[in-house]
Amino acid sequence: MEQVKHILLDVDTGVDDALALIFAVKSNKLHIEGITTVFGNVDVKQATENTLQVLELAQPRYEIPVAMGADAPLFRPRRENVTAIHGANGLAGYELPEEARQSPVNERASDFIVRKVREQAHDITLVFTGRLTNLAVALAKDPSIAQKAKLVLMGGAIKVPGNITPVSEANIHGDPEAAHRVFESGIPITMVGLDVTGKAKFGEAHFQQLMNGFTDEQAELRAFMHHIFTFSFEASDRLNEGRYRLMHDPLALAVVEDASLVEMEDYYVYIETKGQVSSGATLVDFRRPQSRTNASVCMQVREEAFLQHYIRTVLS
Repeated sequence: MEQVKHILLDVDTGVDDALALIFAVKSNKLHIEGITTVFGNVDVKQATENTLQVLELAQPRYEIPVAMGADAPLFRPRRENVTAIHGANGLAGYELPEEARQSPVNERASDFIVRKVREQAHDITLVFTGRLTNLAVALAKDPSIAQKAKLVLMGGAIKVPGNITPVSEANIHGDPEAAHRVFESGIPITMVGLDVTGKAKFGEAHFQQLMNGFTDEQAELRAFMHHIFTFSFEASDRLNEGRYRLMHDPLALAVVEDASLVEMEDYYVYIETKGQVSSGATLVDFRRPQSRTNASVCMQVREEAFLQHYIRTVLS
């Protein structure tokens, strides 16, 4: 029987985080030890509310504590929310019911991370689908956690353009100083960046397959996913990118489950923290062989295998 992976998930719950949360809850290969929230797609208060509401919708089989985290980068102002991609509330304007949902725990996200890693040393994977601010603060409080956990992050771009600047991806660009501290900490990193997430295109055919698979008992979940995928297709259309949803954050969770979905290359990834255009760039020196590395970078993805696995898991 395949071993269940214990994860701590850090999110800035907008559309793709919501899709990832539903996948993680439905997965029988993952056990969510807790969720921490951060600013990014929305402010941290909205991200926390969205997370709690999506959890209620996904109906986890066990209790999942949620801890609120940072609402701004370490040393710079927070940039505006991306309403064109995530809607005003981060969930494409969809209003989930608020009744009967849990409250966040009375513990800072960084303290929660430190405590969980200490309690489950060498048996927990941190999965970050937003800015790395909470982890940078946690590492400042206890640098030794870098030797007690693994990190899978959605972020960065090595051989493809960025999506905020020509060279910078949104999560790294949103707090490059935090990313620099994490990449230099010694924690084992798997980087699921735009090199692979840009190929994970959930299109109209996948959408119809997902919608047709829901049962009557899953009507509310079906309505929610119908809304956010439709919103995503229209947003992508407006940006002249085609009618699909890039599955950034869900792919990071799928890689935790099954690393064979991707091909990785080991590099030493440097984080640029200065420069108007280059701030937040994830840089690799390709001029010489990699004598030392700090990250396994996902470079190829078995796209259709991943998308079919995502659909099967959500419908389970």
